[in-house]
Amino acid sequence: MRLKFSLALMGAFALFPLGSAIAQVGESGYSLPLALAVKAATTAIATCASNGYPVSAVVVDPSGVIKLEAKGDHSTILTTTSAFRKAYTVVTFGPIFRFDASSTFAALAAKNPSGAALATLPDIALLPGAVAIKAGDEIVAALGVGGSPGGDKDEVCAQAGVTSIKDDLPSPR
Repeated sequence: MRLKFSLALMGAFALFPLGSAIAQVGESGYSLPLALAVKAATTAIATCASNGYPVSAVVVDPSGVIKLEAKGDHSTILTTTSAFRKAYTVVTFGPIFRFDASSTFAALAAKNPSGAALATLPDIALLPGAVAIKAGDEIVAALGVGGSPGGDKDEVCAQAGVTSIKDDLPSPR
C-alpha cells in the first residue's frame, strides 16, 4: 500500500507543474445543476450553524472551477478559501487515489514521508472538510466546508449537504 501510494504520489508530482490544467474532468458529461449546488451548500452551512459553527461552503466542478461559493453568516473571510481548497483537493486527487472525502487523503498523506510536500501544491489542502458529489461512481463535483473548530466537524456538515441531494443525482447506468 505504501509503495503504491508513493508511486502514485511521484506520478502526481510529475504532472503538477501543469497546475490546475490536470484537474479531472467528468467523463459522463453530467453537470451538477446550480440548484443542487445551492441546496447542498446551504444544508452544510445550516448543519454547522445548528452546532454553533459559522462556516462557508464551496462547490467545485470536476475540473476544480468554483460552481458556488457561499459565505455563511458570521463566518470569517478565510473560510471560503479553506472550503475551496478542500473541495479542489477532492476533485483533483479523489479520482487518482480513489477517495471521496478529504479526511481520507489527509490521513494517507500523513502516513507517507513525502505526503507533506503535497501541501505546497497550489490550492491543495491536506485537511478534512470536503466530500465528493458523485453520480454513480463518477465524481461530478465536491463540496468543501471551512470554519468550524476542526476539519472533522466541517466534513460532517459537508456530508450532510451531499446527503441532502443524493436522491436528485443520476443513478449509475
